[in-house]
Amino acid sequence: MAERLRIAVLDDSQHVARDAANWSALQARAEIDFFDAPLGGEAEIIAKLSRYDVLVPMRERTAFPASVINALPNLKFIALTGGRAPSLDMAACTARGILICNTRGDFVGAATPELAWGLMLACMRSIPQADASMKRGGWHDPTLVGATLGGKRLGVVGLGKLGGKVAHYGRAFDMEVVGWSQNLTDEDAKAKGATRVDKNELFATSDVISLHLVLSDRTRGIVGAPELSAMKDGAVLINTSRGPLIDEAALIAELKRGRIRAGLDVFDVEPLPTEHPLRALPNVVLTPHLGYSVAPAFRQFYSDSIENILAWLDGKPIRMLNPNALGASKA
Repeated sequence: MAERLRIAVLDDSQHVARDAANWSALQARAEIDFFDAPLGGEAEIIAKLSRYDVLVPMRERTAFPASVINALPNLKFIALTGGRAPSLDMAACTARGILICNTRGDFVGAATPELAWGLMLACMRSIPQADASMKRGGWHDPTLVGATLGGKRLGVVGLGKLGGKVAHYGRAFDMEVVGWSQNLTDEDAKAKGATRVDKNELFATSDVISLHLVLSDRTRGIVGAPELSAMKDGAVLINTSRGPLIDEAALIAELKRGRIRAGLDVFDVEPLPTEHPLRALPNVVLTPHLGYSVAPAFRQFYSDSIENILAWLDGKPIRMLNPNALGASKA
């Protein structure tokens, strides 16, 4: 009798996968294991996943470079949650005949900009600090005098789908909105309700700066010591995109000076190490990469993933990212 298909659902650190979708049709045809904790380094990932035929990664929480892909002997299919994962080596998968199918992300377009806006408000009004003070029995704290967003300048770095929505929120809050990215034109900025300025002006004149860029070789470290030191006293930097967009050491140094504030949802290393210096700074609001982490998104991610695996098992794959894998070697 043939061995049952083995499926690993990865990085379910919020313990939502089991209840987010109906797994029964897939459980009738396969053995499914749910992994709640990070898998560790490459050697640990390979050791833990070598027996599985199908992986269901949670976006890019676990990296799958070629060195890992090529060391997983049984891997045949990846049901990727979300539209893409830069940490997954698609070329290595295609070369081995490992098909990747993705899911819809209808709720991410609202979830991440809304979190960015929440971080802005939290920083401008010291909401986490006020909440902590109240729960300690306090009332008015003279160190927690806030500021408004209305009338201030919002600088959006990256005016794509998510950045454009943040710009829209800025106008609704009566903010002046400016934007910059490497390929932004005056026309594109105007279409998003913003004015294009150069990078130096954006960092030097904005009261709040929100990053919405895809991480790539040319955007890694795009916010460094010169940009951070140019920021106005009291300005706020928001990052809900990817941690390595910012030079982390330069950011920590600037935050320690106490001139600026930050709201951060993403980090160079995730999960953020327990003793990381960012955890001890009073002028930063931290969230654990919650940008897309909303219940409707998880329901869609996992329902689509189940549908993708069943379609592949039936020989009629859907939502294929690398269809060329169908004709590649299975070695």
